[in-house]
Amino acid sequence: MEDSRSIGLENRRALVEAGYAVIWAEDGESAFRLAREQMPDLILLDLLLPRIGGMDVLRSLKRDAATCRIPVVVVSGLSERNRQMLIETGADEYLEKSVIMPDKGVNLLPRLLEDVLCRIRRNRGIGLPTPVK
Repeated sequence: MEDSRSIGLENRRALVEAGYAVIWAEDGESAFRLAREQMPDLILLDLLLPRIGGMDVLRSLKRDAATCRIPVVVVSGLSERNRQMLIETGADEYLEKSVIMPDKGVNLLPRLLEDVLCRIRRNRGIGLPTPVK
């Protein structure tokens, strides 16, 4: 879920090219609904979403018995200093948008997700998705 359509399309393209299956939600309300219906292996969540904000989606995901174990990586333009608050709210990790796309035409999301997924695996002791090739 991403508030900027162009950034969202670029992230989706990069993930699909890296072999990930991607489910896309246009707003916070549909994000929560799709999470319950599709039960994805991982959720990338922006905080600035239409209809229901990302923090409310995160709280709802973590309160719901059906979705509480789905790992959530918050991807936002907020500064790194917000990491602890997001982790305490239930996020498994936080990535700043400026780190994901440091220059025009450069998208590091798939590479960064490899590291994030390894950390989540270690912390949770469970298997998570790897690219389907």
